[in-house]
Amino acid sequence: MSLPQTPQVKPARPEFSSGPCPKRPGWSAEAVASRYFAGRSHRAAGPKAQIADVITKMADLLDVPVGYRVGIVPASDTGAYEMAMWSMLGARPVDMLVWESFGKGWATDATKQLKLDDCHVIEAAYGELPDFTQVRMDADICFTQNGTTSGARIPNFDWIAADREGLTFVDATSAVFAQPVDWAKVDVLTFSWQKVLGGEGAHGVLILSPRAVERLESYTPDRPLPKIFRMTKGGKLIEGIFTGATINTPSMWAIADAADALNWIEEIGGSAKAMERANANAAALQGWVDATDWVENLVPNAAERSNTSVCLKIVDPAIAALDDDAQKAFVKKMVKLLDAEDVAYDINGYRDAPAGLRIWCGATVDTADIEALTPWLDHAFAVAKADL
Repeated sequence: MSLPQTPQVKPARPEFSSGPCPKRPGWSAEAVASRYFAGRSHRAAGPKAQIADVITKMADLLDVPVGYRVGIVPASDTGAYEMAMWSMLGARPVDMLVWESFGKGWATDATKQLKLDDCHVIEAAYGELPDFTQVRMDADICFTQNGTTSGARIPNFDWIAADREGLTFVDATSAVFAQPVDWAKVDVLTFSWQKVLGGEGAHGVLILSPRAVERLESYTPDRPLPKIFRMTKGGKLIEGIFTGATINTPSMWAIADAADALNWIEEIGGSAKAMERANANAAALQGWVDATDWVENLVPNAAERSNTSVCLKIVDPAIAALDDDAQKAFVKKMVKLLDAEDVAYDINGYRDAPAGLRIWCGATVDTADIEALTPWLDHAFAVAKADL
């Protein structure tokens, strides 16, 4: 078969990884270094004030309601979410909503590690969402707002009862700053800077509603809690965690980098503008998908498609007929070609997901780079198929 001509235009920034994600346009180490408290204690006045400023700016840009607490905690979004689960679950029944690998991991923690007595796992396949009508009014609800590894997101929070008895635990790491948050339906929300902000890894953000604080102060789980999970002392919330006195030593470089990213969000027009950028990127990629016969979005329902971690599957009959291992080998060949050409880095699907591509479309990506990428995707597919 004849191969299409090699595209001549490459993305200016080939970073399309879904975590850590691309830095903001115009990012430089020098810009971060100008804010960096090198060799300083995070307890000193200047560094502590910078941590507190990052907390305040996150709350402001995300329109977090008055009375909610925002804190920086260890171990990225994973640490933040597990911190909440281990500290608060067990007071009432729990419904775990699973439709991708991270949600499945939380369900494993709930059933096999925490061994919760009344825990329902409500599951759906990659690319789909579970049946929300199965959620119980009296249960705590744990779910991912945006399935980073499946590309499926909740279209809204309407399915959560306003007068619910339980708490909602929302893993929103690849959603915040790209998708709206209905704070009235959220009690615990976690994320990390390494997603839509393009920040450094290793630190998580934990946001608690007054209802979540009440749970922490009224419920003591029958399990040992490591130091980095403890948010109360003497039955009262440790307020310092949410004012800049972190539980353990943070990276002041990561703090400075987060401050830089938040300033960029503010400069471009706030969270609404960041959402517009992500929407434009996802629309550009989906427009190419709609016009291309060998690929489809892994999520069939357009309203449930992520605008950040977009997951694609190959539907060309010759490739779709291959077994899973062969399909993954085919995609790996495409990814390797694109990497070698410095066109796209790290766009293979998640290791536990179906074979396919995963392309980050969050706010730090420029739409022009998505548009430059798509002809290369066609080229890589044609080259890999010619080798079969």
